[in-house]
Amino acid sequence: MRNARRDFLVAVGAALAFPKLSYGQGTQVSSLIDHIILGCNDLAKGVDFVSTRTGVQAVFGGVHPGGGTRNALIRLGERRYLEILAPDPDQPSVADSLNLRALPAPRLIGWAVHTDNIEETERRLRAGGLEVLDAKAGSRRRPDGRLLSWRIMYLKDNMNGLLPLFFVEWDAASPHPSVDAPRGCDLTTFEIWAPNRVDITRRLDILGLNTPVIAASPPHLRVAISGPKGKLELSSLDAASPS
Repeated sequence: MRNARRDFLVAVGAALAFPKLSYGQGTQVSSLIDHIILGCNDLAKGVDFVSTRTGVQAVFGGVHPGGGTRNALIRLGERRYLEILAPDPDQPSVADSLNLRALPAPRLIGWAVHTDNIEETERRLRAGGLEVLDAKAGSRRRPDGRLLSWRIMYLKDNMNGLLPLFFVEWDAASPHPSVDAPRGCDLTTFEIWAPNRVDITRRLDILGLNTPVIAASPPHLRVAISGPKGKLELSSLDAASPS
């Protein structure tokens, strides 16, 4: 009996120390997540990758002049969407700062958070000890000719993509990209996996985000998107990396 109890306690301890490698911990996804970015080396292939698994076809969103990229979008709920991002063949390859052309397969490359007041957000982050770059304006024109405008602020250190790549404040005159993007999908899981859970959680608290952090290695993001055809599970790990 004594040995059985000891074995039980050892098993419980191991389960707590090494969480099961699966998507979804039952925590609600933060409403502040604006969009998640799926990088790929070809937009058509990226759209097909998503539609094959979810049953929803992304719509062309437009190009980012000077950024070397173009995108396609799917709505993931209220004020939230999936951005499939790929090189724009009509722009010089040197503009592809994310090196999307080198991706062997579609991969989660980052996420963004929306704010209604980017100056206030900047002050709050700086007061919390986080370094940010000055906010700057951006825009892209939709296929229907309508101009989308925003202001964007980058974190100086996003911990290799574990934290948001940027905060975005959409112009009041611009429709949010999720408004008329194809519907049918929902972001059901968004998790950060990292060995330094305490440090990540502290920074998320300063950012005002209640994103779950799983103590595990290697550090990466995990996302699950549900659609009418099934579930699409994404990771920020390279395709060849263990998961």
